[in-house]
Amino acid sequence: MELLLGQVLQFNTNPFEGRPEDAATHIRRGAVLVKGGVIAEVGEADALRAQHPEANVTDMGDALLSPGFVDTHVHYPQTAIIASWGKRLIDWLNSYTFPEESRFGDAGHATEIAETYFDLVTAAGTTTTVSYCTIHPESVDAYFTAAQTRGLRALGGKTCMDRNAPDTLQDTAQSAYDDSKMLLERWHGQDRLSYVITPRFAPTSTPEQLEALGSLWAEHPDLLMQTHISEQHEEIAWVADLFPDARDYLDVYERFGLVGKGALLGHAIHLTERERDRIAELGASVIHCPTSNMFIGSGLFDMKGLMEQGHRIGLASDTGGGSSFSMLRTMAAAYEVGQLSGTALHPAQLWWLATAGSAASIHLDDKIGRLAPGYEADIIAVDLASTPAIAQRAARAESIWEAIFPTIMMGDDRAISAVWAGGRKIR
Repeated sequence: MELLLGQVLQFNTNPFEGRPEDAATHIRRGAVLVKGGVIAEVGEADALRAQHPEANVTDMGDALLSPGFVDTHVHYPQTAIIASWGKRLIDWLNSYTFPEESRFGDAGHATEIAETYFDLVTAAGTTTTVSYCTIHPESVDAYFTAAQTRGLRALGGKTCMDRNAPDTLQDTAQSAYDDSKMLLERWHGQDRLSYVITPRFAPTSTPEQLEALGSLWAEHPDLLMQTHISEQHEEIAWVADLFPDARDYLDVYERFGLVGKGALLGHAIHLTERERDRIAELGASVIHCPTSNMFIGSGLFDMKGLMEQGHRIGLASDTGGGSSFSMLRTMAAAYEVGQLSGTALHPAQLWWLATAGSAASIHLDDKIGRLAPGYEADIIAVDLASTPAIAQRAARAESIWEAIFPTIMMGDDRAISAVWAGGRKIR
């Protein structure tokens, strides 16, 4: 039993509904009691210390105790090519992504990158990731093994592609089905791991492969399914050429049973009105990747409009098209996109998106994303004065949100003082 002391932030409601500043409870000198990897109690530090004198105490001082960050769309195999210069989406894939991903049939290389990836993201306070792997089963094994060793909650799957990719990265409709089924039977539900059915996107899968993966999802409806949609105009035009009978990009996925509750649709920037309405109707999630959208020049995500329509929205770094492993930087980019779109996101909305909101988008909001009894003890301690620049601004804060916002905008891994995954300290 361990008692963590610090400032405590607990979300009670969605800050996009009602006054954002009222969505969370802030306990200035609070505590989180952890038992058996699960949060047992949250409250005032003095009261919990008195009630549990036998607990081991870890005092984080003025650090903010928060749920670990939840990154809902990443490509861990792109770790080594993050921040590569100057390409649009399709050029990016051909110039950087596909050559690097071709190396992941080598189990040693896959393991090295997976270990590096998890070291980087946990240092940045991320405790849950949802990753595309590569076509190689070895890449999936390396990802889940590295996560399992650290006790992390991790979701991911074999990326399936049977056209418009190098020969070294193409499978078939049948092998995509067979490999995915083999891998989900091996990994899904092991410890804190979940398998995700993963067609990369419509242009790199034939109708036969999309049909096979739709069938697999129908056989395992408890799984999530992830893919990309409407990231760039060139991509949308390409999809229209490849699937001339489809009403729009979303309709391609609909025809093969790849839209519904549990679908994670990455980017979703240039959606038509029909697509927006249909995604909301079917209960799919849309995933906002702001650093990637700006770095690759894709466009501005309509957070305000989609939230008002009732969409389920997750936040993501999109490593390595995204230019940072940090969800702090991702929150800052979401703020900047909001400003460019005419909507200033409140710090409560940003922090919620990176924690409870992202957990809801991947249907794990009953397990992670909040500091509340019964939730898994994925907890980070955030130093709200981690650099001189941040410290001098935070010192003027008149509310917890004013104190947090400088760390959102200027913070990095120096702000993450400690990380617990499932109640075990890993950083």
